[in-house]
Amino acid sequence: MSTDQAAVDKSAVERSAVDKSAVGTGVRQYHIGIAPGEVGTVALLPGDPFRVPLVAEFLTDVREVAHRREHRTMTGYYKGRRITATSTGMGCPSTAIAVEELARVGVTSVIRVGSSAGLQPGVEPGDLLVSEGTLRNDGTTQAYVHPGYPAVPDLAITTELAAAARRLARTRGGFAVHTGINASDDAFYAEGPEWIAELHRQGVLNVEMESAALFVVARLRGMRAGMICACSSNLVDGTSVYDEKNTRLKDGWAASIEAALETAVRLEL
Repeated sequence: MSTDQAAVDKSAVERSAVDKSAVGTGVRQYHIGIAPGEVGTVALLPGDPFRVPLVAEFLTDVREVAHRREHRTMTGYYKGRRITATSTGMGCPSTAIAVEELARVGVTSVIRVGSSAGLQPGVEPGDLLVSEGTLRNDGTTQAYVHPGYPAVPDLAITTELAAAARRLARTRGGFAVHTGINASDDAFYAEGPEWIAELHRQGVLNVEMESAALFVVARLRGMRAGMICACSSNLVDGTSVYDEKNTRLKDGWAASIEAALETAVRLEL
């Protein structure tokens, strides 16, 4: 095949190839199983589908909308505001899919509520961690944007998440609230001592696996995004609450959910 013929064939394929960014709007979404009208304008995003019911415990008039693959969705009301909860699954690839499809059915704001590991002294299991931006150590966002493109949350959501968390800490006690830069990694078991030490040296507050995609995709699709996580462990001092008998992490999840719900109401998301 000549160079000219190859160029013509490539051009023809490009003209006929499916543009995924231009299809699938206004219909039931393939991965998350949701159609327009079945969700509110704001969605809380835990990673684990079995934590969606934890969000639902705070809501009234709850109904399960869909549960496909790792994406489970329930919708209800909190203080008169319609709230959706959708699980993203683990990592940036499935998070990007969830955010893309939520945008297509009418969600305009997303708040991640999940778990994250602390990287600085004084960050205790059960504490709340509010992201001010993410170090993009993932592969998914590289497919979307320039390597230097920042993964940053919505400023008003971030400010209100921190304020709501601190109000809860004052009235309820038992946990502290931290804000700062987090890292978003792809490979959970590849986070070796050298990488943890490097993140610690750079002052990174915590590490998780979803926020890079959350912030970048939301920004590209004109959505507002934020993240508040409960600390599950501290990777620099070896403390952990990965124990079914320990309630600190579950209490942290509940506090993060309540802070996110209060933020949604106060900002009328």
